[in-house]
Amino acid sequence: MINTCKRILGIDPGEKRIGLALSDPLGLTAQGLPTLQIKSPADAAEKISLVAREREVVKIIIGLPLNMDGTKGDQAERAYHLGSLLEELLGLPIIFRDERLTSRQAELVLLEADMRRSKRKDHLDRLAAQIILQSYLDENEGSNI
Repeated sequence: MINTCKRILGIDPGEKRIGLALSDPLGLTAQGLPTLQIKSPADAAEKISLVAREREVVKIIIGLPLNMDGTKGDQAERAYHLGSLLEELLGLPIIFRDERLTSRQAELVLLEADMRRSKRKDHLDRLAAQIILQSYLDENEGSNI
C-alpha cells in the first residue's frame, strides 16, 4: 500500500529557538513538535530538514515576522534566508505567512492556562508555530495540501 499522507510543517523562526508544528495527514489540524535549539541559520536548516524528511513533509509554512507597519526588517530577512536554505536542501514549496502577533497570541493562551513563566518559555515557540500553521490550514481547508 502506498503511503498517501501529506503533511505540512509550520515554522516559527527565531535566532536561538525554532518552533515547529506538523499538520495531521488530512491537513485539518496542527500539532506542536519539540522546539529546536539552534546555533546558526545553517544549523536550523539542517535540523528542520531532518524533521521534514522523517515526517514526510510536502510543504513548509514559515512565519514571516513583519514589523507592525507591514515592512520587512532584519527578522524577516532571516526568515527568507532560512526559507532559501530549506528550499535548497529539500526542494519543497516554501510559503511565507505574516506572523505578526502570533507570539503574543500564544503567550495569552498560555497565560489563560495559568502556566508559570518558566514553563511558558518552553511552549511559546511551539504554540506560535501551531497558530501559524493552523491559520494556513483553516484558510486552505478542503484544497489539496
